[in-house]
Amino acid sequence: MPHDQKTPSRMGRPPLTERRKAETRLEVARAAVRLFLARGVAGTSGEDIAEAAGISPRTLWRYFPTKESCIMPLLTGGIETTARQLRSWRNDQDLADLLATARPPLTDTADDARTMLRLVRLTRTEPGLRAVWLEAHRAAEPVFAEALAHRAGLPEPDLVTTVQAAMLNVALRVAVEHYASHDNPDAADYDSTIREALLVAAGSFTS
Repeated sequence: MPHDQKTPSRMGRPPLTERRKAETRLEVARAAVRLFLARGVAGTSGEDIAEAAGISPRTLWRYFPTKESCIMPLLTGGIETTARQLRSWRNDQDLADLLATARPPLTDTADDARTMLRLVRLTRTEPGLRAVWLEAHRAAEPVFAEALAHRAGLPEPDLVTTVQAAMLNVALRVAVEHYASHDNPDAADYDSTIREALLVAAGSFTS
């Protein structure tokens, strides 16, 4: 049987082209936030964002439907991390185990974390960005529900796991907004803010 040269590319890290697309999307998001903070959303065009990110407007619009949606890659990292944490939360573990691990990072780097905090604050006054922020969490909810259903041994989410996912999702969103609302938030306060929010939502969970 001839050796299948394509097999290795289907395993491990994503193909280079996919990684490059993800990196480009993140660079666009960073550039968009910098411009939105400096000029406001109304004062920033898609062409401005493309130029700041070093890509063509055509490429920008291939990746993003609107200029506001350019921020999405900065919003999804913590949500994806939370989904992974929920999937690893075994059925024989109680809520304390989840509280010990459910710390969605704002982003992967300190610079991005500072940018993320400023972005979340900006969503309070920019309706277009607020809509993208809420959409990111809306899209996360069924992912959380599927993870909780898997933990409960269910083939798909039921009413209970769907409600649990919604409460968890809201708790995390409000916690990040509350933390970001401070002018100079202390990094140590982030964990305590997330934990307190999860404890408020804890009544919806059973071991």
